[in-house]
Amino acid sequence: MIFLDYEILRLLWWAILGILLIGFAILDGFDLGMAIFLPFLGKSDEERRLMINSIGPIWEGNQVWLILGAGASFAAWPYLYAVSFSGFYLAMFIALFGLVLRPVGFKFRSKMPDVRWRNFWDAIIFMGGFVPSLIFGVAFGNLFLGVPFHFDDTLRLYYTGSFLELLTIFPLMCGVLSIGMMLLQASTYGSLKTRDALQNKFRKSGQWVIIGIIILFTGTGLYLYQEIPGHMLLEPWAKEAPSNPLYKQVATLDKGWFLNYIKFPWSLALPIGAYLSLFLTFFFLKSRRFGPAFFTSSCAVGGIISTAGASLFPFLLISSTHPSQSLTIWDASSSKTTLFIMLIATLIFLPIIIAYTAWVYRVLKGPVTSKTLEDEQLNAY
Repeated sequence: MIFLDYEILRLLWWAILGILLIGFAILDGFDLGMAIFLPFLGKSDEERRLMINSIGPIWEGNQVWLILGAGASFAAWPYLYAVSFSGFYLAMFIALFGLVLRPVGFKFRSKMPDVRWRNFWDAIIFMGGFVPSLIFGVAFGNLFLGVPFHFDDTLRLYYTGSFLELLTIFPLMCGVLSIGMMLLQASTYGSLKTRDALQNKFRKSGQWVIIGIIILFTGTGLYLYQEIPGHMLLEPWAKEAPSNPLYKQVATLDKGWFLNYIKFPWSLALPIGAYLSLFLTFFFLKSRRFGPAFFTSSCAVGGIISTAGASLFPFLLISSTHPSQSLTIWDASSSKTTLFIMLIATLIFLPIIIAYTAWVYRVLKGPVTSKTLEDEQLNAY
C-alpha cells in the first residue's frame, strides 16, 4: 500500500480516534443519560426498574468503545496518552470510579425490596452517570484551553498543573454540554424502549434537553470565539518527519480556533449538521417517530464532537505554558510501522465489533414493559 504514507496514516488514526469517541458518546451515552434520569423520571420502583432493564443487557458491551478509545490513544498517540493520563490522572480516576459505581448500583439495588435501600443505590447509579459525563466534557474543554506541560531535551514529560485548575468556566460549560448530550441519547432511546407514561416522560424531557443543548452549543462556541485565543501551527512542517513535539513553532491568535472553517470551508457542514439534527430530533420526538429521533440525536452528538475536532485540527492537546510543545497529529504519533500494523488489525476487528453490536441490538429489539419485569428470563435487574 504505497499510498499509505506517514501523513495519511496519521490522518487516518486521528479520524479513527474521533470515530471511537463518537461511538462511545452515542452508545454508552444513553446508558449514562439513563442513570442521570433515573431519580427524576422514575417516580416509582417499577418505572426505575423499567429504565434500568432497558439498558440492562447492553450497557457492558457499550463500554467497549471507551476501552477502544483509550487503547487507540495509548498505541497510536503515546504522547497524548502520557500527558492525558498524567495530567488528568485525578479527573480520570474520578470518572472511572463513577463508571465502577454504576454496575455496583445495578447489581445491589435489586438485592433487597426495602425503599431506603433502593433509593440509596439509585443515588449511587445517578452519580455513576453524572460524574463521568461531566468529567469527560471538562477534559474535552481543556483541550482548547491547554494544560501546563512541557518536555525536556530528552522528551521527559513535566506536568505542573492541578485538578482544580481544570475546573474553569469554559471546561465546565463543556461538561454541562456533555451531560446534555448523554440526556439527549437517553431521551430518544428511552422513548424507543418504553411505553405509556414513562415513554411520554422521555419524549417531553428530550424536547427540553434539545433546547438546552442548542443554547449550550451556541454559548460555548461564542465564548470560544470571544474569550479564548486559538493556536496555529506555523509552516513549513515536515509531515513525514519522525514524531518529536519539540521541533515546531506555534502562534497564538485571537479567534484562532475558527481559522479551520476559513481554510476548510466544507467543515462548516459539521456544526450546521449538528444544529439540523437537533431540530429534526425535536420534530421526531414531537411527532412520536422515535426510531428516526434516535438516529438524528446520534447524528447531533457526532456533529457536536466532530465540530470540536475540526476546530482543534491539527492539534491534539495544547500546552498552556509552552505552546510550541503542544501535541499535534504530525508530531505525537507512534511510528509509521506501528500505525500501519494497527490499521490492519483495526480493519479486521472493528467491523466484527460493529457487526456483533448490531446483531445484539437486533436480538434485543422491542420495548421493555411491566410484563417484562414479571418474567425472570427477560429482566436483568
